[in-house]
Amino acid sequence: MTAIAYRSTRGQSPELTFDDVLLTGLAPDGGLYVPERFPRLSDETLKGLAGAPYTKAAMAVVGAFVDEAFDEASLTGMIDAAYGRFLHPAVAPLTQLGADDFMMELHHGPTLAFKDVAMQLLGQMFPARLKARGRRMTIVAATSGDTGGAAVDAMAGQPGVNICVLHPEGRISEVQRRFMTTVAADNVHNIAVKGNFDDCQALVKAMFADDDFRDAVQLGAVNSINWARIVAQTVYYVTTSLTLSRGGAPVHYCVPTGNFGDIFAGYVAKQMGAPVGHLIVATNENDILDRALRTGDYKPDGVRATQSPSMDIQVSSNFERLLYLASDEDAEAVRSMMTALKSGQGFAIPDALGQSIRGDFSSYRSDEGATGEMMARTLKDTGELIDPHTAVGLVAAAGARADGLEGPLVTLSTAHPAKFPDAVEAATGVRPTLPPRVRDLYGRKEVMLAAPNDLGTVSGLIREAFAP
Repeated sequence: MTAIAYRSTRGQSPELTFDDVLLTGLAPDGGLYVPERFPRLSDETLKGLAGAPYTKAAMAVVGAFVDEAFDEASLTGMIDAAYGRFLHPAVAPLTQLGADDFMMELHHGPTLAFKDVAMQLLGQMFPARLKARGRRMTIVAATSGDTGGAAVDAMAGQPGVNICVLHPEGRISEVQRRFMTTVAADNVHNIAVKGNFDDCQALVKAMFADDDFRDAVQLGAVNSINWARIVAQTVYYVTTSLTLSRGGAPVHYCVPTGNFGDIFAGYVAKQMGAPVGHLIVATNENDILDRALRTGDYKPDGVRATQSPSMDIQVSSNFERLLYLASDEDAEAVRSMMTALKSGQGFAIPDALGQSIRGDFSSYRSDEGATGEMMARTLKDTGELIDPHTAVGLVAAAGARADGLEGPLVTLSTAHPAKFPDAVEAATGVRPTLPPRVRDLYGRKEVMLAAPNDLGTVSGLIREAFAP
């Protein structure tokens, strides 16, 4: 099979290999990389993965994309190292909540959130490729809460890698913040930005657009703009769909999402041949994706602080990938929409494009009251204590069932409830405790810088810390 080339969604950057895409992150033209084609897993391969160890599935899925970047032995070692740190041997186990309703637990990694699934693998890939090329890299990441902690844990102490995480000051939980700011490693820096996540994300994109800065610090990315993140997350859709599919029938997924990366990985799994059915976008009151899918109007409406802060986003970066693919790779149309979005106007999704997207996706919105009620109801009915993001997902799942969706339905549980103890306790009367291995988190020393929402100030701090 010939190697896969990767193209920018905006069509004005050269095609790259997986190796280059891994280390590049955002394309120079501001677009996101997507493969020219999706590799298909044969029926025989899929049959062999049903009930197989997670690491075997990861080899099949990730191996289909990496081409010559890693040989089989190297990739096997990286996958074993990445998922050997998870407390559950299934990595992404399923819990049954009802007759045909399930929850996929994605919080068994080192920082108790789904971001660990991809980040632990990137933490193995980056040093290997940087060493092979004889270079270093500075990762700058924006986080709405969980990406930062997962990235810091994965990259701390890794040779050839520096990492700086931007988080919105006062808009993430204390546990989320401490997973970033209590890691004592010379290659780790944290900056609290006075603003929201969209501000942090805009700063990162602006740094990628600055050629001088990009070259000076050898800029790289671990946000879900990095294609390797999407590939790694695709694996758990493959494993769980094969577990629940009855004779190849589709398995549906409900995904609490803000930046659209996690649910887009489900779309990738479907393109690869996994029995993935409908993909349900679950949003909180920051409902730009729900409004876009229902009305075709993609327009930011101000970020509201909620009890599910990782979803407090109004600019969902990975939605650009879907727009590109669903429009038959119309890069010119994507550029036009993204230009309108950057101006603050937003854009209207053309009817034909919206209809194409709704063939695979639908959406539901949960307000704050419904989210709290779902946490309480889930504990009462099932004995499961869930975090507010998972609750948003279950609200959407209930909406889909009410609208007639049939068949196995999996809601992604994206974080451990102990990451949001105040919200969980307020809703259920039960205060969740941290797992034993991180129970000392509140006693660890925090180190971080504070900065205004100003590109010059933030990039200056990063240059000072990491530029040679």
